[in-house]
Amino acid sequence: MITAYPFSAVVGLDDLKLALILNAVSPRVGGVLVRGEKGTAKSTIVRALAAQLPPVEVVAGCRFACDPAAPDPSCPDGPHAEGEERRSRPAALVELPVGASEDRLVGALDIERALTEGVKAFEPGLLAAAHRGVLYVDEVNLLHDHLVDLLLDAAALGTCFVERESVSVRHAARFLLVGTMNPEEGELRPQLLDRFGLTVEVRASRDPDERAEVVRRRLAFDADPAGFAARWREEEAALAERILRARGRVADVVLPDVRLRQIAAVCAGFEVDGLRADLVTANAAIAHAAWRGRATVTSEDVREAARLSLPHRRRRDPFDAPGLDEDQLDDLLSRHDTPDPDDDPDPGPSGPDPEGPHDPGPEGPNSPDSPNGADSADGPTSEGADHPADPGDPRGADRNAPEGDGRAPDGAAPGERVIAAGEPYQVRPFRVPGLGEGAAGRRSRARTPNGRTVGARLPSGRLQRPHLPATLRAAAPHQRERGRTGPGLLIRDTDLRESVREGREGNLVLFVVDASGSMAARRRMREVKAAVLSLLLDAYQRRDKVGLITFRGADAELVLPPTSSVEAGAARLRELPTGGRTPLAAGLRRAAEVLRVERMRDPSRRPLLVVVTDGRATAGSDVAGPAARLAGTAGVVVDCESGPVRLGLALDLADRLGLPAVRLDALAEGGLRDLIREHRREHRGERRDGHRRDAGPAGGHRNDYRKAV
Repeated sequence: MITAYPFSAVVGLDDLKLALILNAVSPRVGGVLVRGEKGTAKSTIVRALAAQLPPVEVVAGCRFACDPAAPDPSCPDGPHAEGEERRSRPAALVELPVGASEDRLVGALDIERALTEGVKAFEPGLLAAAHRGVLYVDEVNLLHDHLVDLLLDAAALGTCFVERESVSVRHAARFLLVGTMNPEEGELRPQLLDRFGLTVEVRASRDPDERAEVVRRRLAFDADPAGFAARWREEEAALAERILRARGRVADVVLPDVRLRQIAAVCAGFEVDGLRADLVTANAAIAHAAWRGRATVTSEDVREAARLSLPHRRRRDPFDAPGLDEDQLDDLLSRHDTPDPDDDPDPGPSGPDPEGPHDPGPEGPNSPDSPNGADSADGPTSEGADHPADPGDPRGADRNAPEGDGRAPDGAAPGERVIAAGEPYQVRPFRVPGLGEGAAGRRSRARTPNGRTVGARLPSGRLQRPHLPATLRAAAPHQRERGRTGPGLLIRDTDLRESVREGREGNLVLFVVDASGSMAARRRMREVKAAVLSLLLDAYQRRDKVGLITFRGADAELVLPPTSSVEAGAARLRELPTGGRTPLAAGLRRAAEVLRVERMRDPSRRPLLVVVTDGRATAGSDVAGPAARLAGTAGVVVDCESGPVRLGLALDLADRLGLPAVRLDALAEGGLRDLIREHRREHRGERRDGHRRDAGPAGGHRNDYRKAV
């Protein structure tokens, strides 16, 4: 038997401990999303919590863990009669892998048997296994969006629905949902973030003593897991008992009207969308009061609940990082606080509580002989920890940088400077031509498991998505020879057809951005950064991976390797310095190399190359060789040339690459339409005049629209 690392032995992580415990006390809180860097004991502490949950009574033989005292009337293994045999088992900890399919999550109906034998055969999924336990989703931000939707729907409703071609099954699915994610690998959509009750940001402590204690405990656990767990058995038993008492108390906790108004005022003051924040904060405050042994919710309970329930609901921009101004929280609480006798610390039925509001365990986190959790070399913790600025926050140190000539970056070469970006805007869509088979997204056409049905084919394995009309057409000619005498068709395995569906896929959008000195002229870099930020926002909305290459001086640099974290791309772009010569060939060469490697890593994800340049090449070799290596790659060249006289070099580059060219001022969704109308008006004017206007460099437009996407 594998020995789990003790929950009480984890160093620090007080907010995470509290959030998990509040959900263990009251599942109505709605789960926990744990955001943090790698190696911060996220997985360790979640697995440790499951061991602290009380055992559950289940109907013997029921695959859906029905409670004998109140069995689920819609249980596929039911109905369960009174007095059926029961057994006790530990609360389940079920882990959902990133690569899980929809059938693995919600369960699988055997459509083949349903059609050929008339049998409704259902194989339970992970949601059924997690009923009355813990469902842990590591790297939840890497799950496909439709799986996250299914997961959060089940968590909110407490019921799992499985629908397959007019055959349906439902069963209870109530569980404590815990998701973990590393923001560097991409964010969840705001509407999915909002579905998690609480969120906690974890970071490794910068305190050497605390880090040493983490390592000391972990080494002790690895050397003797059973002995280490035995030393913490008393603390673990006390914690489990306290959770059990709080669970029994939570239904009797009173939420006074003054505290309810306080919760509403705080949520309104932080301008969160919808009312889910109010409900979650109320439930979390009630759970916190029960955990602290109080019979009535106090202002302290509201504050602790708001700290955990509001940060992820305040994002207004996809590039914003979750956060909460605690000074503003205190101000809102004090302005809407009415003295109430219930606010006096009430020891409650469990007696005086020596622990502070942030320490959920029965013993302080730094007790001398306790070892720490698995990934634990981390642990955002207590006071005094030095939390550096979030590298994924694009609105960090430079948010107030001047927009004029910019500022010189640290360690910059002479002449280099960072120019602030303009405001992003809605860009026109660019797509990869043809039909792909990549990961589900919203950009280019692709064969996908979900989408509109465009045809039928013989199944290549187990039938998942039957095409009923095609199946009936295949079976109809054989009814007489099969001896059909009554209503209904006789269907054989060879008649079965599955649906071919077409939807959208996400692509790899690789930006190659000219950051040379010529781009800094006439405030052009501000416009270029605004354009690339707009394209990044578009990539975020279309579920793409992104990469960023910049070239200036003597070489090109892969500033952001291909990643799902569009926020990281925005942060790198905002801090991008400009200056120096223009090694255009080096930028294209680096792009060809990155795409070659990515094709080997993920052959099904098709690339979209976005080259942002004025076409000048003042350093390095000729572009012909690197351009030939990129032949056949879909993409677009964004022409950044401006001014009354245009050389058309970006258009020449587009010809070499075989890509369409779009002017920088035509990227906006309405911009291209206006320019085309202007071009047509000019063209009609040329006809009336009986001669053509100058189409050369001074003409300004040349063939900008000839190949525009």
